[in-house]
Amino acid sequence: MNIGQAAKASGVSAKMIRYYESTGLIRPADRSNSGYRHFSNVDVHILRFIRRSRDLGFAVEQISELLMLWQDRSRKSGDVKQVAMNHVMDLKNRIAKLESMVTTLSKLADCCQGDERPDCPILEDLFSAEFEPHEQEAARAGLAGKNKPRKKRV
Repeated sequence: MNIGQAAKASGVSAKMIRYYESTGLIRPADRSNSGYRHFSNVDVHILRFIRRSRDLGFAVEQISELLMLWQDRSRKSGDVKQVAMNHVMDLKNRIAKLESMVTTLSKLADCCQGDERPDCPILEDLFSAEFEPHEQEAARAGLAGKNKPRKKRV
């Protein structure tokens, strides 16, 4: 089957198939005499494996490792489990960071009046994280001219 058919059958776009091929995640496809890629049912199965792995958030490097384990019939299931559990811990860490961001932004938004006044605790927090209090005014003055909208050249 051609790349379009393989993409449809696997749920992986043709662009991503070419990317996976260029990075070595999948072997280069066989080519017809006219140079078109030709994919087998096994290739489509591997692409589905990759798609499912991506759906679970695995990085390309982890998918490569999982593919090697999948193809190694003498593998230990413990090795596969270790890859999965490492990914679970990474996901939990990312979730904790995202929850912290939600909490912080929610608190800042609750403190913001959202009215016509220029005072904004959200901007103050973003700005104060970068500078000491005595440096803030100098930095604000330095940014004043840089953030003005530019006129379009005609």
